[in-house]
Amino acid sequence: MFRRNRHREVPSLNTSSTADISFMLLIFFLVTSSMDAGKGLKRQLPPPPQEQEQVADILDSDIMTVTLAADGALALNGEPTDLQQLQREVTQFAAVNPKHRVVAIKTSPEATYDAYFQLQNAIMAAYRPLKCQPRISDVVEHHEEKGGKRL
Repeated sequence: MFRRNRHREVPSLNTSSTADISFMLLIFFLVTSSMDAGKGLKRQLPPPPQEQEQVADILDSDIMTVTLAADGALALNGEPTDLQQLQREVTQFAAVNPKHRVVAIKTSPEATYDAYFQLQNAIMAAYRPLKCQPRISDVVEHHEEKGGKRL
């Protein structure tokens, strides 16, 4: 006898718990994986300018000006220098009275970030033995009344 080939149905799989399992795996991997926090500079930025900001009068002798040119060349008070010499000079400058000394940084917009960060690291390393934070200014205005500069 001939058997008729009946159209056989393929048994279906029960997939009702597939979504639950995938969410459980997702949660498991999110909880157990480590997310590296972005590494950055440990610098405390100055507070935003206030409407009635106090202006401090600082003498010219208490300001050290560091200039970073577009090509990465450093100048300390107008004289060419390198990072090691800059670090020694800043240490000597700040050792007298670190809380009242200001390091003014003038940077060319074309200077690289790497050169700027190396400059900041050299200044921070110069202040490290003094156990205090440097006072860094990027804006220096002339103040003729007392013969000093206004920050």
